[in-house]
Amino acid sequence: MKFTKMHGCGNDYIYVNCMEKKLENPEAAAIRLSARRFGIGSDGLILICPSETADFEMVMFNADGSRAEMCGNGIRCVGKYVYDKKLTEKKEITIETLAGLKRLQLHTEGDFVTEVTVDMGAPVTEPPQIPVQSEKEIVMNEPITVLDREFAMTCVSMGNPHATVYVDNTDTFELEKFGPVFEKHAVFPKKVNTEFVQIIDRNHVKMRVWERGSGETFACGTGACACAYASMLNHLTDYEVYVEMLGGTLKITYDETKNTILMRGPAVTVYEGEILDAAVQGEKS
Repeated sequence: MKFTKMHGCGNDYIYVNCMEKKLENPEAAAIRLSARRFGIGSDGLILICPSETADFEMVMFNADGSRAEMCGNGIRCVGKYVYDKKLTEKKEITIETLAGLKRLQLHTEGDFVTEVTVDMGAPVTEPPQIPVQSEKEIVMNEPITVLDREFAMTCVSMGNPHATVYVDNTDTFELEKFGPVFEKHAVFPKKVNTEFVQIIDRNHVKMRVWERGSGETFACGTGACACAYASMLNHLTDYEVYVEMLGGTLKITYDETKNTILMRGPAVTVYEGEILDAAVQGEKS
């Protein structure tokens, strides 16, 4: 099986072209191939497939084999993949995801995509749609107790569930301690991605993220959008925010007139290769 390793701000995935041939048992393949010591190593597996409603479909699996709705960093790399591989000549394309149809604008230098702007759609704050258990119309600055500490969380869905909490210093925050407990907290029926955010100024925040099914990652595109919107709701930032993560920075803009979020950031090809089918399927060689 041929594959391409790509990343957006250090959020790395394995990409497979499934336009003509399906990958059997992708859940198991995601687990095996994502393993950093025994596989290729990644935050998950993304399949590029044909679509009846868009230019392409993005089918995504986390490192633990669970299906994910969307990934902001991952979808930017899908845009780069299909253009660089000449699967399309268009610089404005649509991608079908479990979180709905996404529109991408490809920014190129020569024959290659360097950055992608994604129309991430409208942020969702209704608790049942996120989902998060709450009787309120919106979960904003809501207290939640995790282990020995009380946090104030703001919940937003960008096609997948996010909880944003604010900390004094992301560098020293005990993410490995609190992240897994947030992920599986009882108030989140489908688990949750948690952004731990430090406000720098009105246009700049720092963020670390614990993603459900993958643990801490170097970046999270939907998480950057969710934390930016949460910060706007809490009047901590303006409507254009640079979200600085371990792997890089994304520019997040909220268009109030259209009620949509735009995310712009890099997409990078790391390397390409071929792996034995036995390794993909978990057979003994």
